[in-house]
Amino acid sequence: MDLCWNKEFAMGQVDDDEELLQELLIIFKDSSASDLAVLAQAVEKGDPVAARGPAHSIKGAAASLGLEAIRDVTAAIEKDCREGSVAVAREKLPQLQILLKMAAEL
Repeated sequence: MDLCWNKEFAMGQVDDDEELLQELLIIFKDSSASDLAVLAQAVEKGDPVAARGPAHSIKGAAASLGLEAIRDVTAAIEKDCREGSVAVAREKLPQLQILLKMAAEL
């Protein structure tokens, strides 16, 4: 599985400040762990409304950091939740967990 990290894009977002990027990655790690827990709980309950928010949050943060695989997975989850389903979230949750773990090691 590939994280598809566009580091060049991420560096552009922080004006080539490597230290700032590392700080943002730490913040992402913490916030995405919390969002992932909420997402998993919502999926377990079969609640697409509750699942949509954390998927959206992870997607936006991942997009701003150039974490393209995470962005793509959470975009698919969010889209499905908007349509009233958690089927995609249920299917992709293990993949998202792996990708987030990979991102935490950056």
